[in-house]
Amino acid sequence: SVPVDCEVFQGNATITIEHLTGEIKPLEAKIGDRIPGGARNLDGRIIVKVTKTWNESTLNRIVQLTEEAQLNKPKLQRWLDEFGERYSKVVVVLSVAIAVIGPILFKWPFISTPACRGSVYRALGLMVAASPCALAVAPLAYATAISSCARKGILLKGGHVLDALASCHTIAFDKTGTLTTGGLLFKAIEPIYGHNVRKNESNISSCCIPTCEKEALAVAAAMEKGTTHPIGRAVVDHSEGKDLPSVSVESFEYFPGRGLIATVNSIESGTGSAKLLKASLGSVDFITSFCHSEEESEKIKEAVNTSSYGSEFVHAALSVNKKVTLIHLEDRPRPGVFNVIQELQNEAMLRVIMLTGDHECSARRVATAVGISEFHCNLKPEDKLSHVKDTSRDTGGGLIMVGEGINDAPALAAATVGIVLAHRASATAIAVADVLLLRENISAVPFCIAKSRQTTTLIKQNVALALFCITMASLPSVLGFLPLWLTVLLHEGGTLLVCLNSIRALNEPSWSWKQDLLHLIGEVKSRLLSLGTNIKGSSNITTASL
Repeated sequence: SVPVDCEVFQGNATITIEHLTGEIKPLEAKIGDRIPGGARNLDGRIIVKVTKTWNESTLNRIVQLTEEAQLNKPKLQRWLDEFGERYSKVVVVLSVAIAVIGPILFKWPFISTPACRGSVYRALGLMVAASPCALAVAPLAYATAISSCARKGILLKGGHVLDALASCHTIAFDKTGTLTTGGLLFKAIEPIYGHNVRKNESNISSCCIPTCEKEALAVAAAMEKGTTHPIGRAVVDHSEGKDLPSVSVESFEYFPGRGLIATVNSIESGTGSAKLLKASLGSVDFITSFCHSEEESEKIKEAVNTSSYGSEFVHAALSVNKKVTLIHLEDRPRPGVFNVIQELQNEAMLRVIMLTGDHECSARRVATAVGISEFHCNLKPEDKLSHVKDTSRDTGGGLIMVGEGINDAPALAAATVGIVLAHRASATAIAVADVLLLRENISAVPFCIAKSRQTTTLIKQNVALALFCITMASLPSVLGFLPLWLTVLLHEGGTLLVCLNSIRALNEPSWSWKQDLLHLIGEVKSRLLSLGTNIKGSSNITTASL
């Protein structure tokens, strides 16, 4: 890894700046190119000249933005704790007042008599009935919900995260590694120069020689065998298990940061005869550098620009005996991510946007594939931070940011709630996140939001239930209608009801009370049918025995 911002002084290499842009496409670094701190050297050897100190570097700027965003993050006020503290003082004062003033205003005896309950007895009844035990256990739903999320591999950094999630109206996703798998996958192989090209029904180019494309794939796989390069790994993985010609590498020369050339021995299937092939694999510029004329080089570049697959995919060029083939690769969306986006839009009623450092073509392709209509591309970490702040201010509600890279850290910190996929996330992203998804499952995002709304509803129910029980026990107790033992029973019963209601947070959340009602009706029907089947079976057994 490159420690600080620098400039290539000597050598060539292939680097990736995925930590800044989120784009996994490798880049060529040659003499004179500037490289940001944190860039990873995939292959090759370079000597660099430092251009900035650590305090001025790109990585340090991201850390500073993250810390500033955390300081500016609003703190959620727990009104229930404050209310409970003040309420307790009020109850004590009222109890003392009833014990002292009751005999004066209402002519109650100070000590109970057979004819009338005394003011001290009534004061004790109020203190017991109005004790905030039920209010104190109302937040138990938070702990229950956190436990329910933990069972799903979701870690929440406190119960306040559930309140924040429930208040959000917008959710923003990073692209690479969040909506997509984060690794290159083989898309297609396309002959573009030197082949007898024909167009098929879908207007995609293919060679008139059926085995030509197979041979090209076999050659590329043989040249990249054992590589750590993302493109090479994708080619090798795609070739495994396929019926390809047997190819062995005779000689090999590597050009760091550009590509490689080799002489390969290909054995033709059927005849068993071997033929030597001269092959080169790398970037388009690397392939065209071996052309004998400028005209040939321009034709290859023009063929690349007019590719049937467009410019939205990552590609590498392969030349075998002057026949040039283009290898297309893509970063595919995660399985099930389309359904997740639809659920967030249609059920959770959230505004869904995508923020990415990738170029527009790649961003548009992924956004269309996953069902997101609003996206912003070519964003640096500070641009993502600005988008998060602006969106939160314009919409007037909270914003959820879902990401995993160090380039997402400032936006994650500034968002109302930051969610990261912990398996891929950087240490900085994990440090500032509010929610960690441990199982690499993007479907946990709508579960978190539904659970937060379920929990806030239960908290409101708990508070209402606690206040109702306190009121129904306090007034009759002060008026002398309830004995002290019954007041205690009603008070503890209210506390128990609140605890039982909090346990409902262990249930699977739903998006509306209608879904809960339908689920309850379906469960009752199934139990009734099961009960009817058991009764019918018992009657048949009884008849048979008779």
